Amino acid sequence: MYSKIKTIVKRYALNPKTKAVFKEYAESLLIALVLAMIIRTFVIQAFKIPTGSMNPTLIAGDRILVNKFIYRFRKPERGEIVVFKYPQNPKLPYIKRLVGVGPENIEIRDGRILINEEETNNQHITPRFYYNRGDYAQAGQTIDIPEDNFFVLGDNSGNSKDSRYWGFVPRKNFLGKALLIYWPLNRLRLLK
Repeated sequence: MYSKIKTIVKRYALNPKTKAVFKEYAESLLIALVLAMIIRTFVIQAFKIPTGSMNPTLIAGDRILVNKFIYRFRKPERGEIVVFKYPQNPKLPYIKRLVGVGPENIEIRDGRILINEEETNNQHITPRFYYNRGDYAQAGQTIDIPEDNFFVLGDNSGNSKDSRYWGFVPRKNFLGKALLIYWPLNRLRLLK
């Protein structure tokens, strides 16, 4: 019995050439995994949209790529679609449109966004209707956004839990800027 096992092991033992090829593939795979982890952590990350709070821009099931690198060099800007850690549970990533940048005040009046008492002319914000809802957006209420904090709203204002309900997003919570929808293919496009 022992000799049979020894014969089988000898037959299937890797020769030096096979070992070298195996080692080369293993090293390549390890390098690829390390690079993928670095890219995912610091540069680009994929997210799946779970709800309709950003309709029609993003719909439930869309898969997007997020630039995690950009906010290391500049502040988030009004009108951008941003991904951030939800202030009430930092383990959850949220996606909304940035409408207010601290320090400034914001008001929702007749469905429009007023910044420092003037209607914004941002092309990504003005076509949408925003409802007065939640503790931070009652009719006639002006909200003062603190420095290094942001006010975010869902594009589907009637069906979005956003800054109107839970307040401001600190800059440290930002994960990145939405770049593009990559899936489903029929919705493939850059996001502004």
